[in-house]
Amino acid sequence: METTSPVERLLRGVALTLVVVFFMFPIVWIFLMSFQTNETILRIPPSVVFSPTLENYAALITGKLQTASGTLDIAFMRNLGNSVLLSVASVAVALLLGVPAAYAFARHKFKGSEDIAFTLLSFRFAPPLLVLLPLTQYFQWLGLSNTYFGLIWIYQLICLPLILWIVRGYFEDISADVEYAYRIAGHSWFSTFRKIALPLAGPGIAAAGLLAFIFAWNNFVFALVLASADKQPVTVGALAFVTASGIQYGQIAAAIVLSITPTLALALYAQRYLVEGLSLGAVKG
Repeated sequence: METTSPVERLLRGVALTLVVVFFMFPIVWIFLMSFQTNETILRIPPSVVFSPTLENYAALITGKLQTASGTLDIAFMRNLGNSVLLSVASVAVALLLGVPAAYAFARHKFKGSEDIAFTLLSFRFAPPLLVLLPLTQYFQWLGLSNTYFGLIWIYQLICLPLILWIVRGYFEDISADVEYAYRIAGHSWFSTFRKIALPLAGPGIAAAGLLAFIFAWNNFVFALVLASADKQPVTVGALAFVTASGIQYGQIAAAIVLSITPTLALALYAQRYLVEGLSLGAVKG
């Protein structure tokens, strides 16, 4: 049995500590900034010693932002609610469409199946600016501009390719013999899919849904152009903190803390499924 010396353990501990500090420092610094005023944040040299304040969070919750030129009305909490609505609804629609499609691509090989699957994946490769102008015109013709339905439609197109390819890899990793044995007992394709394939692919579906939620939550360009202020998510609503009288760094930091909390909580809750989904489903697909 191979053992490590105390020096090796010490070096590994130091290396691990450096890695953690490197990646966690920006988050910790933003968190500290959220409890400071602009004057404290901009002082030189910066200091971690300060008198904390909840004014930044109070401004976000009440919708009243104090600036040098007066009080500015903001709708951050409504934007935060819009982000939750758009992300959850788009992921739900993408899962409803993508999981059966992934099962079909994994179990039923037909002419052109790989081309169709790759075409769907290519939607992730296309830069948003490439399709933004035609989408804007289509939305105007169809009356979908500045509607939740239109934004959810676009968001699920962002989530669908990711879910399709990750979940497809999980279905391919499941032995087809288990499903064949269940079908021989007289059960239908749909019953096999619902009672055998779905439970076995549960971790992959959870990982794909989590990743899709993060992608939808972080989207910026489509909501900026296709929706007005009352329908925009928090990523666009954060622009309100850049005012003519200056940039409200404290409120921006507090907004970042509040906006990353849902995705961070989901990632911590489902991190085991996330790692497994990335290491299996994404590779096999």
